[in-house]
Amino acid sequence: MKFGVEAPTCLAGMMYPTPFATANDIVRVAVEAEQLGYYDVGGNDHLSTMRFIREAWPHPPDFFEPLVVLSNIAARTSVIRLTTGIMVLPMRDPVLLAKQVATLDQLSNGRVTLGVAVGGYRDEFEGVAPDLVDASRARLTTEGIESLRVLWEQRYSTYNGKHRRFEDVESYPKPVQSPLPIYSGGNVEGSFRRAGELCDGWLPAKVGPDKIRTGRAKVEAYARAAGRDPSTIATALQSVVCLGNTKEQVRERFERSAFDLFRKSLSKTMTKGVDLDAYFDANLIGTPDEVCAKVQAYQEAGLDHFCASLFVGNTVDELLDQMRLFARHVMPMFPAEAS
Repeated sequence: MKFGVEAPTCLAGMMYPTPFATANDIVRVAVEAEQLGYYDVGGNDHLSTMRFIREAWPHPPDFFEPLVVLSNIAARTSVIRLTTGIMVLPMRDPVLLAKQVATLDQLSNGRVTLGVAVGGYRDEFEGVAPDLVDASRARLTTEGIESLRVLWEQRYSTYNGKHRRFEDVESYPKPVQSPLPIYSGGNVEGSFRRAGELCDGWLPAKVGPDKIRTGRAKVEAYARAAGRDPSTIATALQSVVCLGNTKEQVRERFERSAFDLFRKSLSKTMTKGVDLDAYFDANLIGTPDEVCAKVQAYQEAGLDHFCASLFVGNTVDELLDQMRLFARHVMPMFPAEAS
């Protein structure tokens, strides 16, 4: 099993208080993650604050652009992979994004994994891209993935979609990796389809082993229908991590954090019908023994990778303490690929 860390690029006001991390703090988290033996470090993507953040906090959070931050991290690390967890593809111009990601892959000597998704907050999308307010974000995501493939794989690239179009673009350098892995983020049918038909991995968030099994089966069905080998498509998961010595300590630690604000912000979408106990069950939340048992269950369900995991804490030091606890008590129990 492989384990990753989500650096707090755009998480203040959502899962952490505001203010939270400085730019230097984010790099410090990534450097320590590599030293602790984590497989990847992720960067979350937001271009504007969402309505629930503005209502919850008196001061705006710092949202650091993830690709720029990951470039800085690339210069300070040597082996840890660099993941976007998640890049909100409908808000990104594919020609510019292809150039940025290829450059990052060159700078890091082939360490980039691009996680992409529709995005969890419609109000952010409408504010950033009002000209596309009537467009399907799912369609924009599909066209974005297709555009990136064309730009990375062809010398002269032309694409004519419903929303994304470009002609005779010669975009160099290409990524070091061929193909550069793209993971389809999300827990719904469209994310299964994009993973099976177009991507190298499926990256849901905060779901239990049973949903990993059923989702994986759907991804495999879409892959076979598209003439692809399902075994080439990885299954990853973004999970919340909160460790403590007792169940009571874990619950107290989680409830005094800002993570429950984030959970409630998605109550009409990703966490609809999920109460706090169910949320605990579907994430790596518990004592070390309980979390190890959960990792084992996910492994048996076919999970390859805990990608860009979200560590609970109200300060950067608390986040780092959770990372260290996880590296000390959980990762050694799954040593085959954790290093």
